[in-house]
Amino acid sequence: MIFIDIARLLIETVAALLGVTLLLRAFMNFIGMPGRNPFAQFVLALTDWLVRPLRRVVPSAGRVDTASLLAAYIIALLMLILTLLVIGAASTGWSWTQLLLAAAVQVLRWSLYMVFFLVLLHVILSWVNPYAPVAPGIALMVRPFLAPFQKIIPLVGGVDLSPIALIVIVQILLLVVNSSGF
Repeated sequence: MIFIDIARLLIETVAALLGVTLLLRAFMNFIGMPGRNPFAQFVLALTDWLVRPLRRVVPSAGRVDTASLLAAYIIALLMLILTLLVIGAASTGWSWTQLLLAAAVQVLRWSLYMVFFLVLLHVILSWVNPYAPVAPGIALMVRPFLAPFQKIIPLVGGVDLSPIALIVIVQILLLVVNSSGF
């Protein structure tokens, strides 16, 4: 039925946007990204309502923002539960163990999509507007992912092909994760 598909689309879209933003927050904290960047300010403003209360209960472990990671996991779990309720599959026999594992797989999937879109945004900004206010923050976030490829793949005519290699690897990993059955 079309209404079920619409509800499912809305649930998955809102959860993905919030989940990826929470993962971005955790990653920005891990790499030590300054909060002055407009992109960082956007991410912090969008996720503060959920992360700040969790920080009172779940402390950070060094540079690992456990509250943001836990919030992303909770959002993934809620998304799966709501989706099962909407499609009427709540009574199909999903165990809590399967549900918890599926939520972890969903967070992994969001992480891979986050890397993919960060690299894509970095490439577009580097060609179209390398002096955009968000460009230094995006470059800082993709540097840890691109650095290993940049050591192996030389520049070709002054063009860095390492983002292509990274995108292919991320797409392969997404195929593996999506074929996991969760």
